[in-house]
Amino acid sequence: MEPSESKEKTILKLKLNTDPRWVDIASKNIEDILVDHAYCEQKAASTGISLIVKYPEKTRLVDELTLLVAEEWAHFERVLLELRKRGFELGPQRRDDYVVQLMTHVRRGDHRDRQLMDMLLVSALIEARSCERFKLLWKHIPDPELSKFYYELMVSEAAHFVSYVDLAKEYRDPKEVDARLQELLKIEGEIITNLPVRDDRMH
Repeated sequence: MEPSESKEKTILKLKLNTDPRWVDIASKNIEDILVDHAYCEQKAASTGISLIVKYPEKTRLVDELTLLVAEEWAHFERVLLELRKRGFELGPQRRDDYVVQLMTHVRRGDHRDRQLMDMLLVSALIEARSCERFKLLWKHIPDPELSKFYYELMVSEAAHFVSYVDLAKEYRDPKEVDARLQELLKIEGEIITNLPVRDDRMH
């Protein structure tokens, strides 16, 4: 068994697999995919920082997300390096409709810890979907250097998914977390179903 497979079995609770056409068209448009990927890593780091700032009293969250932010930013730097090696520029940021739609399901209002749970679980699902897409690129992209790159990042995203779910269970009842995760998994599958297959987006 490959070292990522046990984590992957934990992660791939996703209700819908990526359309197989995605990896074919993405691999033919690698500049846009790398640019979008760079911004995904930047946004992931920003999300971690925002949660630290909003919940500074939660010691475990601060400690774990500090490490996660550092890793996400290191990934951003690595994607930039892959762009530069291929003669590409970063380019402008793109709207991530997948993340925007998922974020609308974070419940707002007076329940501060419930909102934290939703934020952590939405972040976990984004990591899970990224892991699934990285696996496709690892296995099918013709560039061997990028294939190795995406294998390494796939393993990291698996660990991030687990960390986010574990943090949610630190601050809310685990049964409530599991039930909410199932709700959000269904929503995530519906979002993926309704989004077009694009050659210039990681999600």
